[in-house]
Amino acid sequence: MAASEENSALFPIFILTIMAIPIVPYTITKLCRAATKKSKSIHCHCSDCLRSGKHRKSIFKRISNFSTCSNLTLLLLWVVMIILVYYIKNISREIQVFDPFSILGLEPGAPESEIKKKYRRLSVQYHPDKNPDPEAHKYFVEFIAKAYQALTDPIARENYEKYGHPDGRQGFQMGIALPQFLLNIDGASGGILLLWIVGVCILLPLVAAVIYLSRSSKYTGNYVMHQTLSAYYYLMKPSLAPNKVMDVFIKASEYMEIPVRRTDDEPLQKLFMLVRSELNLDLKNIKQEQAKFWKQHPALVKTELLIQAQLTREFSALSPSLQGDFKRILEMTPRLLEELMKMALIPRNAQGHGWLRPAIGVVELSQCIIQAVPLSARKATGGFPEGIAPFLQLPHITETVIKKVARKKVRTFQDLCDMDSQERADLLIQSAGLSSVEVQDIEVVLDMMPSLTVDVTCETEGEEGIQEGDIVTLQAWVKIKRNNGLTGALPHTPYYPFHKEENYWFLLADPVSNNIWFYQKVNFMDETAAVTAASKAIEESMEGSGANVKETNKAVSQAVEKVKEGSRLVMGKFQAPSEGTYSLTYYCLCDSWLGCDKRSNLKLKILKRTRAGTRGAAMADEGPIMEDGIEEDEEEEEGEYDDYESEYSEDEDDQDTKKKHRAANGTRNKQDQQEESSGTDEE
Repeated sequence: MAASEENSALFPIFILTIMAIPIVPYTITKLCRAATKKSKSIHCHCSDCLRSGKHRKSIFKRISNFSTCSNLTLLLLWVVMIILVYYIKNISREIQVFDPFSILGLEPGAPESEIKKKYRRLSVQYHPDKNPDPEAHKYFVEFIAKAYQALTDPIARENYEKYGHPDGRQGFQMGIALPQFLLNIDGASGGILLLWIVGVCILLPLVAAVIYLSRSSKYTGNYVMHQTLSAYYYLMKPSLAPNKVMDVFIKASEYMEIPVRRTDDEPLQKLFMLVRSELNLDLKNIKQEQAKFWKQHPALVKTELLIQAQLTREFSALSPSLQGDFKRILEMTPRLLEELMKMALIPRNAQGHGWLRPAIGVVELSQCIIQAVPLSARKATGGFPEGIAPFLQLPHITETVIKKVARKKVRTFQDLCDMDSQERADLLIQSAGLSSVEVQDIEVVLDMMPSLTVDVTCETEGEEGIQEGDIVTLQAWVKIKRNNGLTGALPHTPYYPFHKEENYWFLLADPVSNNIWFYQKVNFMDETAAVTAASKAIEESMEGSGANVKETNKAVSQAVEKVKEGSRLVMGKFQAPSEGTYSLTYYCLCDSWLGCDKRSNLKLKILKRTRAGTRGAAMADEGPIMEDGIEEDEEEEEGEYDDYESEYSEDEDDQDTKKKHRAANGTRNKQDQQEESSGTDEE
């Protein structure tokens, strides 16, 4: 019985040990990361961003940042461990080894006279005749009397002093650190033990595996449903106009799960009247267009109207219930747009090329949603070749201010950025009527805006020139510069209620054929990851070209320095097409800022194959890349594209269909004429 009690007391110690092995190192690692986390502010400090409260470090914000699932789980586990420690401490007090010397308050080896003297003294204090307290009587009988008997009996005392127990030598015992009721195998307790073993060792891992597999079968690694990717893939078209990207974007399965309530009908009707001009409705048949719009799936209608509320900044028209749905939609927007972008870039032809036109449309939609700027503001109107959208992302800038500024021949956003701060302040204060505080906010945002420079080189490793079928290696350094000195920063997004990092897409494309030859996503936030990626890419490239160790180390060191100075390496491969000169364009598009995109022309000359063999087989496992024989035009434009502008024109499918019908009719007429002529000859 004593052995079973001792084994049962060891069970909490066993559980505490198992819990402490992973929890203690994980907690130390988490605390070290929190201690070494950079405290440098990388967000915008204009009045609009500060008023939004996203970056405010209030006590509630800190609690919400702390109260994540992982932190709360870790805290709960520590509470359980503390409870176990307290329980073990109390159990150790209750279950004590019988030590007669300590009970009588004597030193080990005390003489018999001192033992009797101590016993008489304790008897006066605890004997039932002297102390009527029941607890004193219990303590006297169970401890004092037994201890005195063990020490006054010569054999018992000898056994205790020699073996540590009054009964003599004790046998070796082994036990299991489980509760006592599980160790009684008789009757139902044996079944309980069996159920415990089956539940912990079999059922618990099985349930965890089923939950994980069911979730992984529904979502991708980016927490986007597989149904959404399938819908985006089949709805994406090469001629998808920028104003049609919204129709594809809102068909995500995540948005279809948003609840549709009857109480939302009236607020949505009011919101529809506010954003009707942005819905691409035919004004000539406005009643039919409205009826057609409301006949869509209710979830699609609700999603599109709430996104238009973000674009037009009509937040006040939303009811409290719609506010929750509104935030839920915006929270999922960045990752859904990223997957939509991948569906535009995914290889669609035998050469492994994606589509340029829808890719640009996705980026433009992302910019407008993040900055809360209407899509119609991208149209070239009123002497603004790039539209007024880039101006509207600045704080305190309205259409009235833009018209006043236009009178001073400021037609593009770049014209405003190229001014020095004093000249710009005079323009905004004197001509536009802004206050000095509002101008200061504009300067803060302009200092936060990125300026990109791109250096592209293309070559065939180990060969001179690029011949058809070669594997071309593209190496591009994208450097970012801000007036405030930051490299990685959070963009100015006062109307987007969540944190959003800047992401850039590097595209090498042929605007004429609408094909994207190469693409890569670029991020400036994680410098450590960029250093590792650049070092590995340069090292592999140098080893492939046959460079020695010294040259390789030098190239890697130079790459690391470039990364630390604010550059990111874009590197990849693509197969050279047939002989000819190709007029390509590389783009560097930002998904958060308007007017910061960079583009430049690139001529790629492909020679006729004269080298023996083909090197096209290596292309099966690698993505596209750019190569030599290039002539780089230094003409760089920002934001506007000659071939694929943000004109928001009608989809080209209708035009293509008409052309095909005309061609088909023409072919049919020719065949009829040939049949008539052949019939005449036979007669």
